Amino acid sequence: MPRREGAWHARRRHPRKEAPLAEAELSGESRLLAVSDLHVGYAENRAIVEELKPFTPGDWLLVAGDVGERLESITWALGLLASRFERVVWVPGNHELWTVPGEPPELRGVARYEHLVGVCRELGVLTPEDEYPLWAGAGGPVRVVPLFLLYDYTFLPPGHHTKESALTYAHSTGVVCTDEYVLHPDPYPSREAWCQARLALTRRRLAELDDDVPLVFLNHYPLVREPTDVLRYPQFAQWCGTTATRDWHRRHRTAAMIYGHLHIPRVTWYDGVRFEEVSLGYPREWKPRPGNRRLLRDVLPAS
Repeated sequence: MPRREGAWHARRRHPRKEAPLAEAELSGESRLLAVSDLHVGYAENRAIVEELKPFTPGDWLLVAGDVGERLESITWALGLLASRFERVVWVPGNHELWTVPGEPPELRGVARYEHLVGVCRELGVLTPEDEYPLWAGAGGPVRVVPLFLLYDYTFLPPGHHTKESALTYAHSTGVVCTDEYVLHPDPYPSREAWCQARLALTRRRLAELDDDVPLVFLNHYPLVREPTDVLRYPQFAQWCGTTATRDWHRRHRTAAMIYGHLHIPRVTWYDGVRFEEVSLGYPREWKPRPGNRRLLRDVLPAS
């Protein structure tokens, strides 16, 4: 049986001490916060989400995907957060796009994504299909750019030069992303074709921005390959992004790049730009972590 979950664990842990209080926290100003990979299908995670609250009435929350797999739980979590935060911005992870037993079978691929966008609009949650919002609070102004790009198997494991070779190797080791079984690209012929369509759409939208306001990119996957270098199973990287975005943080005036998916919460820097993974992850992952790390991360200024 292929190993389908948790295959992105790091080779080593990256314990972090609690960050100093942000200036916004000291001043009481509204804050731009972020989190990802809440996975509320787990009772322990659902209990954590039930306790999430803003620090000030004007706080925004960026959610970088993988809220859950089932429509009921995704709707519950986003609805709860939208009722508490001034603004919630959501991007889909791979788990929200799964069509699992018990879910409407006709909601596959684009149809499922569009259904989720409709749910978010009913809840007042912004998505990658909406106008990019301007944050004017502490650390701003910045423009939040929620992305839905998927992946295209170009983060190949060492020694492999094609998708076919990388997939064969992954199956031989038993480390295979569950997406291969339940994330359908309909009506596109493949997930990478869907990825290419999303890249083209997003490039057009970014080119239409007519000001020089710094951007905060919000995506389920990192925009560059390097954060996947610490994966315990390098073959899992092929489900973690696309090389097509490798220069986006340089091409655009970027204040920060916020992502999830890897379940390795940490900060790294590339070309002077802060990349921060803000995931909670599965209970078996977060329970051993030091207990003094705030779950909601400050996007601005740098934590």
